[in-house]
Amino acid sequence: MTSYFKAVHSLVGGAMSGPTDGPVSEMIFNDGQTPPTEEEIQAKLKELQDEYDSKQYQRDRVTSYPSIQDVVVALAEKEEGDDTMWKEITAKRQKVKADNPKPE
Repeated sequence: MTSYFKAVHSLVGGAMSGPTDGPVSEMIFNDGQTPPTEEEIQAKLKELQDEYDSKQYQRDRVTSYPSIQDVVVALAEKEEGDDTMWKEITAKRQKVKADNPKPE
């Protein structure tokens, strides 16, 4: 998710403050920044939202992947000669990837 403020900040950079949902006229700019036009802000909002949306698969995967603790235990057991848990972890990861494919 992105915000109006984030869009404006990504256009002008530097220190600024103001309401997170606009309007730009209520934002305080510093360091000689030039406030962007509403058209520039809307274009940046769309760009940021498109980028956020394109990574939905990552957010979906993270909740389904095995925990770090399970991975560590599986690696330790594999190192000790028992790769049963490691094979289960690997299979689960592959299923998560198949269920939540990365867009091309």
